[in-house]
Amino acid sequence: MGSATNPECQIDLLPQSWSVLSRAAAPARSRAALDAVGDRLVRRRAGLVQLLDPPFDKSHLDPGYIKGYSPGVRENGGQYTHAAVWTAMAFAAIGDSARAWELLTLINPISHSSTPAAIQTYRVEPYVVPADVYSNPQHVGRGGWTWYTGSAGWMYRLLTESLLGLRLEVDRLRLEPVLPDSWKSFKIHYRYRETVYHITIRSGGQTVTRVVLDGEERTDKTIPLIDDRQEHNVDVDMS
Repeated sequence: MGSATNPECQIDLLPQSWSVLSRAAAPARSRAALDAVGDRLVRRRAGLVQLLDPPFDKSHLDPGYIKGYSPGVRENGGQYTHAAVWTAMAFAAIGDSARAWELLTLINPISHSSTPAAIQTYRVEPYVVPADVYSNPQHVGRGGWTWYTGSAGWMYRLLTESLLGLRLEVDRLRLEPVLPDSWKSFKIHYRYRETVYHITIRSGGQTVTRVVLDGEERTDKTIPLIDDRQEHNVDVDMS
């Protein structure tokens, strides 16, 4: 399974993305794996990211219960949103902001509800992250298994940590945003217990070069968190 020599499941999203997230593979091979995801598993017109392709159907391969689903439904070649989020995280981890944000747009439920026709295709709530989106030819783009899914929690981490770059390190914050080229700045209002930090990030590149907390530059480029019940202002420059 997950082999180019197989008649089904020649490529699987999980090892492709986790080759990056686990840091187990050489960077060049990880990048090649993500390039293959873009070529084989990202269905841009359908607005989804397949878990694997081709789906299991008639071959001798036995992946377990997922073969009980029709091809293109749920884990059997549909979008499994957990894995799609992890893949966006992987693109962010290698600094590929364009593809990370592209995947976020594809899997964002509101993107499936921009027109009456899209709503009739998607057929589930546009304000809830679904566990899956079907790629089956009879149901392309239809969502499934909303509300129960933990994919929403992972999408929240994708947004706050991988893309906006908010990294909590015990008692300090580190900012490592991966932003679209069109973004010039954004703000975060971060509450630490009963203390609020107002953080302004100005983007001129992909590297944080300067962090100023209440008028004083931080040499370690981190924001110490102290619950003094005051409001603090932070300026972060990227280049």
